[in-house]
Amino acid sequence: MKAVVVRAPGGLERLELAERPDPGPPGAGEIRVALHASSLNYHDYGVAMGRAKAADGRIPMADGAGVVEAVGQGVTEFAPGDHVVSCFFPDWQEGAPAIADFSRTPGDGIDGFAREQVVLPATAFTRAPRGFSHVEAATITTAGLTAWRALVVDGGLKAGDTILALGTGGVSIFALQIAKRMGARVIITSSSDEKLERARALGADETINYRAVENWGAQARELTGGLGVDHVVEVGGPGTLAQSIQAVRVGGHISLIGVLTGRAGEVPTALLMAKQARLQGLIVGSRRHQQDFVRALDDGALRPVIDRSFPLERLADAFRYEEAGSHFGKIGVEW
Repeated sequence: MKAVVVRAPGGLERLELAERPDPGPPGAGEIRVALHASSLNYHDYGVAMGRAKAADGRIPMADGAGVVEAVGQGVTEFAPGDHVVSCFFPDWQEGAPAIADFSRTPGDGIDGFAREQVVLPATAFTRAPRGFSHVEAATITTAGLTAWRALVVDGGLKAGDTILALGTGGVSIFALQIAKRMGARVIITSSSDEKLERARALGADETINYRAVENWGAQARELTGGLGVDHVVEVGGPGTLAQSIQAVRVGGHISLIGVLTGRAGEVPTALLMAKQARLQGLIVGSRRHQQDFVRALDDGALRPVIDRSFPLERLADAFRYEEAGSHFGKIGVEW
């Protein structure tokens, strides 16, 4: 079968198309899946660039979507022909978080989904949302589920809440869509007026160009009449966290999701204490969270925003497109 692998020490020029052995029939408790799509996440980019120190020849990509070809003995949840999507943490089935690393995350600690077929335990997948294409389905397993957990599972989002989403990448656009479906108000930031217009077309109530408005955290607070937002989808990390704390209301909730501005930095602890806000780190979610998210998507009212899609053999070009930062929503890979 065809697969894309990352050769040590990493780098986009070290991504190569290779032949890998067919995985064979599924064993007891396993399913064989013909994969057809993936989607790009910042984590995948880190693996491709060698930052994750993955093994030489690692197959990247944490997201995988396809069709069940065969099921092993004892599998009753899936049948041949079912459309399925992968789980970011295949060993975290439900309950409180118990995993703090990527040693068993596909595309990092174990081989991922940039390949044509895979055989894995049935519990490493959920069914795909009804009516979604493979590439649409592939976007929900990391970015979509992260936004769902941040707002719904951890944040307890309800109608009438106000959220602040940073940027217009995959997580933030999913957050915008989820929040609007649930009757919340959305403020979103970007450095591009064109992207902000697209966000408004998706339902964003207020937009802030953070290049034009240096103190955008205070601006977001003012847009709520000075009270502050209920939830912040914080994907930037140390470079944006201080402003997110400014923006949040007293007793509000900040989901610390990304580290796009670095892995370490100062936190204005006095302001955080004064706000009595909850700052919660999170990494994607459990299989149970994903099953709940899929049920919420089954009515087809929310469809992922896919900026552009690339063939598998052009995965390096897809990452270069991601590097440029001009995308809105998700970047897909299809084969």
